[in-house]
Amino acid sequence: MVDTVPHGEDASDAKDSAVSAEDSAFDLKDHAQKATVEYLRRRGYFEDLASVVKRILDESLTARGITVHSVQARAKAPESFARKAETPSEGRTGPKYPKPIDEITDLSGVRVITYLPSVLAEVDALVNEQFRVVERSDKGMALRDTDRFGYQSIHYLVTLSEARTALPEYAPYKSAITEIQVRTVLQHAWAEIEHDIQYKSSVVIPSEIRRRFMSLAGLLELADREFQSIQDADKALTEVARANVERSDFHDVEITPDALKAYLDKTLGPDARIAAWNYNWAARLLKKVGFITLEQLDQCIRGYDDDRVSRAIFGTRQGQIWRLECLLIAGMGETYIDRHIFEDDRSKSTWQRWLRDLRAAGIEIGSYDPRQVPEEAT
Repeated sequence: MVDTVPHGEDASDAKDSAVSAEDSAFDLKDHAQKATVEYLRRRGYFEDLASVVKRILDESLTARGITVHSVQARAKAPESFARKAETPSEGRTGPKYPKPIDEITDLSGVRVITYLPSVLAEVDALVNEQFRVVERSDKGMALRDTDRFGYQSIHYLVTLSEARTALPEYAPYKSAITEIQVRTVLQHAWAEIEHDIQYKSSVVIPSEIRRRFMSLAGLLELADREFQSIQDADKALTEVARANVERSDFHDVEITPDALKAYLDKTLGPDARIAAWNYNWAARLLKKVGFITLEQLDQCIRGYDDDRVSRAIFGTRQGQIWRLECLLIAGMGETYIDRHIFEDDRSKSTWQRWLRDLRAAGIEIGSYDPRQVPEEAT
């Protein structure tokens, strides 16, 4: 049967009627339901694919020494898949996705959440190295060209590399697409609450609410930049402190766990047995008893033989942190006992015994008080 097409003004009416008839003839809901049944049957495959991609990312991040907040994997939720499968085409003559299983690209998803913006570039390099990138899109750049509110995020559509899919364990995932999202913690916070924002366009949002949204977006971006700036400044200060310690210039070096470790490694000798938390604890103790700079600490314990002091108290040469504490009680005496973090009678009794052992060994007990040292002397 051949359809006849009218001419003139009736042609437009006939076309509209034909589109309307086609819309009503195509049941988007039924289309989505059938696709969802198929998706549920195959969802385990996409869960496994997401887990494979997550494992590759986890191992690669660890190998490169890149620290991130989290790496999350998921297969698309069935209800979310159904909503997407029910999306009409732009001309509303049928579904946007005639074959949803093949055409929806985020059925398998992995999200990498970083602490700071600088890490985004490192993750970008890693993704390009470990996967074949089919598509890369910067959602932040796209938002600048639209009137939508949204979050900064970089999205990748990737497949496993040919080298991997040549291996039996990866062969089932050849050509399978996974979406990888990469964003900072603050960008992720915006993305999570965006689902609850009813107004998606700044054209329709009330002006007062729009101003508040824009202020919030600006604050989040500013916070991201400031966190990055703080980390950069902290790294720079750490490098300067290490350089000063190496030159034995302790005057302006504030006591931090890293600076303390550098100082003790130089003055007492390295000790690989000491964990990072020991230096955190020791730095906190030094601040509690009144020390601010390494110059003060050096003045307090300078002139004491750490090996001799340790053997006078314990009979043996102790580890680095224990020797530091022995030196502190030798250099500060009762002041150290009075200000120590541990103020119980048992601890004080132990330290009093230390003082007696030091005196018995002929070691003079000092009375250094970092809080009483004139500023010019430090």
